[in-house]
Order: sequence, then structure tokens, then C-alpha cells
Amino acid sequence: MFTLWTLIESSLLCLNAVCILHEERFLAKFGWGRQAGQQDFGAPTAKDQVLNLIRSIRTVAKIPLIFLNVIAIIFKLLLG
Repeated sequence: MFTLWTLIESSLLCLNAVCILHEERFLAKFGWGRQAGQQDFGAPTAKDQVLNLIRSIRTVAKIPLIFLNVIAIIFKLLLG
């Protein structure tokens, strides 16, 4: 059954997945490393914007994700 908790849990898992992506080991294999997002002129491309979003999420959400994961684990342990 699709509930609000399922939606929150799936978004938490997606945030975790974005935060653990390693640029040198994973993203560089597909041409999405740190050098791929650097452009000297013109408007940023969609690829540049996605890379910027991944870096921003990783920077901002690192500490809050620890607490959200702990809350989710406790919630799962108590309520199943």
C-alpha cells in the first residue's frame, strides 16, 4: 500500500543514493566527473546543472541525512 511513510522513505533512499555517488570512481566512468562540468563560456548545459545539483545535495544534505536515517531506523524498529 502506498502511504505517506513510503513516500518519505523512498525520498530518503534517493537522497542517500545521491550522497554516496563518488565522482572519481563512479561518475567519471560515464564522463560526468569533475572536469566534465567545467565550461569557460556560455550558458551551463543540462549536464552541468545536474552535476551542480548532485554536488549541492551532497554538500547540504550530509549532516541532516545522518539524523533522518537514525529516525527512520528507529521508526522501522519500533513500528515494523
